[in-house]
Amino acid sequence: MQALPIITLETANELVNALQDYLDKSEASFALVIDRGGAILSQCGKIPDGADMTVLAALAAGSYAATRELATRVGETDFSALHQEGHHMQLLMSAVDDSVVLVTGFGAQTTLGLVRFYSARAVPQVAGIIEKARAAQRPAEPIFTSADVAAAFRR
Repeated sequence: MQALPIITLETANELVNALQDYLDKSEASFALVIDRGGAILSQCGKIPDGADMTVLAALAAGSYAATRELATRVGETDFSALHQEGHHMQLLMSAVDDSVVLVTGFGAQTTLGLVRFYSARAVPQVAGIIEKARAAQRPAEPIFTSADVAAAFRR
């Protein structure tokens, strides 16, 4: 599992812009970028009245984790997407990478096919933003080299 980046203002803006573009094209209601533990990294769109997005994110992460385990039980390494359908709302959860999931909520104003089509384009875009943020936090050079450690113990 990859380390989650610290979300800077620049990264937050890039994620919101990507999510807004995705929502505009797919006609979905809202989108969340969450980590596999259920923490919200970014959100965009019209949140349903009375919905607690923190709880929704935690439950979505749990549901996705269970689905991932189901995949291994049938010989798959992972399922890349999970769809939940209700009377008024549907959720599509798409793996961004080993640590991040895109959760999309939508109703009758759009179709699963349209949301899946545009999520297939949004996922790599979100993955690129997350990876760029991770790379910005990696030190360019090791903090300590093996020679530094050896020298410290020779003193």
